[in-house]
Amino acid sequence: MVSSNALFDGTILGSSVASMIPEGHIIRPLELTDYRKGYTECLSNLTIVGEVTEQMFGETFEDMQRTGNYLIVVIEDLAAQKIVASGSLIIEQKFLRGCGRVGHIEDIVVAKGQQGKRFGFTIIKQLLELADATGCYKSILDCSAENVGFYEKCGLENKGVQMAVYAPGTAQKKA
Repeated sequence: MVSSNALFDGTILGSSVASMIPEGHIIRPLELTDYRKGYTECLSNLTIVGEVTEQMFGETFEDMQRTGNYLIVVIEDLAAQKIVASGSLIIEQKFLRGCGRVGHIEDIVVAKGQQGKRFGFTIIKQLLELADATGCYKSILDCSAENVGFYEKCGLENKGVQMAVYAPGTAQKKA
């Protein structure tokens, strides 16, 4: 059973980022109830989500919450009660650098019709603050070549090339 509606303790969110959010919106940890607020619909603006039932969402949420290494933040439009942006920080424990931690920034998405409000920039800034607050010695993300400029404006540097292999029969990109 999930011990809390929030994926992680929201008190570690930086207050400097909250001031960047326009009135009528809030930035906060993902909550179990966000399934009904269109979280998976928001994610579908990024890539293929597939069929995710409320039960599947709850079980995955519980698994993520149990590890404590998944910090997913969302921006909610309070009037519409809809999730309009999201991003994830996955914390990897290493043996390198004195058993340091690396933050992997993933799944940055802003819902259609919500672009231009600096939500993507704000999500990245929040995730970088969370990485710092949780002791990550670096944060990394993979992106397509057309998004490099955006992430550079967020303070990240191009440090290499991403390589991937997909399991047979799985979709690689959004159709």
